[in-house]
Amino acid sequence: MPHVDAGEPAEGSLQGEATLKRVLTARHLVMLGIGAVIGAGIFVLTGTAAAQFAGPALVLSFVMAGLACGLAGLCYAEFAAMLPVSGSAYSYSYATLGEVVAWFVGWNLVLEYLFAASTVAVGWSGYFNELLSMLGALTGWHFALPPALASAPFTFNDAGHLVATGTLINLPAIVIVSAISWLVYRGISQSATVNAIIVGIKVIVILLFLAVTFHYIHPAFWHPFVPPNEGGAKFGWSGVVRGATLVFFAYIGFDAVSTAAGEAKNPQRDMPIGILGSLFVCTLLYIAMAATMTGIAPFRMLNTPEPVATALNYVLGTVAAGSTASHVLGTLKVFVVFAALAGLSSVVLVMLMGQPRIFYAMSLDGLLPKALGRVHPKHRTPYVGTVIVGIVAATLAGLFPVDVLGDLVSMGTLLAFATVCIGVLVLRRTRPELPRAFRVPIPWLICPLGAAACLFLFWQAFETRWWLILGWTAIGFLIYGFYGYRNSKLRLNAH
Repeated sequence: MPHVDAGEPAEGSLQGEATLKRVLTARHLVMLGIGAVIGAGIFVLTGTAAAQFAGPALVLSFVMAGLACGLAGLCYAEFAAMLPVSGSAYSYSYATLGEVVAWFVGWNLVLEYLFAASTVAVGWSGYFNELLSMLGALTGWHFALPPALASAPFTFNDAGHLVATGTLINLPAIVIVSAISWLVYRGISQSATVNAIIVGIKVIVILLFLAVTFHYIHPAFWHPFVPPNEGGAKFGWSGVVRGATLVFFAYIGFDAVSTAAGEAKNPQRDMPIGILGSLFVCTLLYIAMAATMTGIAPFRMLNTPEPVATALNYVLGTVAAGSTASHVLGTLKVFVVFAALAGLSSVVLVMLMGQPRIFYAMSLDGLLPKALGRVHPKHRTPYVGTVIVGIVAATLAGLFPVDVLGDLVSMGTLLAFATVCIGVLVLRRTRPELPRAFRVPIPWLICPLGAAACLFLFWQAFETRWWLILGWTAIGFLIYGFYGYRNSKLRLNAH
């Protein structure tokens, strides 16, 4: 029988044993959400989605994806206010749908946080090397790292086989993961402060980009708003929907706010503000960036790894060399690269904060070794899990082009979102008497719609990647069968 105790002690409740420290405010939580969401999505995915699928109607794709996330976000907000613990969707599933479903969701969250941190670190490495090249061009010195030290030594060929690339290691990716893991180890207050500074930098640069480029928007680039379909999901309304499935992955990470619930000062009030507030801000910024980028450059040109810089290069080509406008736009391009680095850094930070806290919650329930539930007596962080996650993430980032696991990351996240939507309805029926500081409005409509939207997007990737997600699930249940089931506190307490 599912129960509501998610297994996590309140601060100071265990004699002589350190617990997580409740120091985060609503502002910290909103910043954590923005830190997790505004990163690779705004600096990379916008161009791909516009050039290949939606055209100027990318704005509508972001609205669709934002609505799907909003539905899931409402459900997260109700749970996070009612169960202020660190396990996110794992703890909510544990409380409503039982241990087996909770394990399944927790195992999928490993995909979201651990592999996403590694993937984004690889992207960070690319931008960092580009920054070194820009500095070299300005000073005449050669700063850029050789490819042997800045790219993955392994990759997957078209047949799906692992092959060597001839390079040695992706050194910048390892360095950024290691540095951020050390910061997360040191404490939640320091991590939240650094994240707030990074978020401030990238939001200021995004607003600066919108303000400077507003004068260069040509409404003619927005016509036709929905380009005629060219077959399959290439443009037309089918392209807009396909674009929504792509940019949905730009929102992955807002749920990381809920992993910090065990460290929020007033979680009943602040968790809904953090989750829904960050989603609202990010959706507005995404829509504004999509409209501006397709308004200042032809959308077919944006299919590059750095579409914001590509759009700026197009505008630079339309102004007189050496003019004031040229200098302003050139300076803005440098700022954009800095903002991309900042954006990707904060995504890695929030992901590396989230994963150890999910391990912490699973450990307290007996499903993972006790060591992962240990809290540092001084820093008050789940330090064993933080070290292990940092080592694994740094290894993946240094050796593999883990973007090949992008669909897998997304599928795991979407399954977790759908489970949370269903869990709200289940708990409304099984435990209607529980106090709910935040309630999902019209739950009989919002919850099924949220689950259906997430499962629809899940299916788009599952059709081609089904063997990956089934393989990952099989590995997870082997671990549960040999360790989790035997050590489960729920099962041991029942005997």
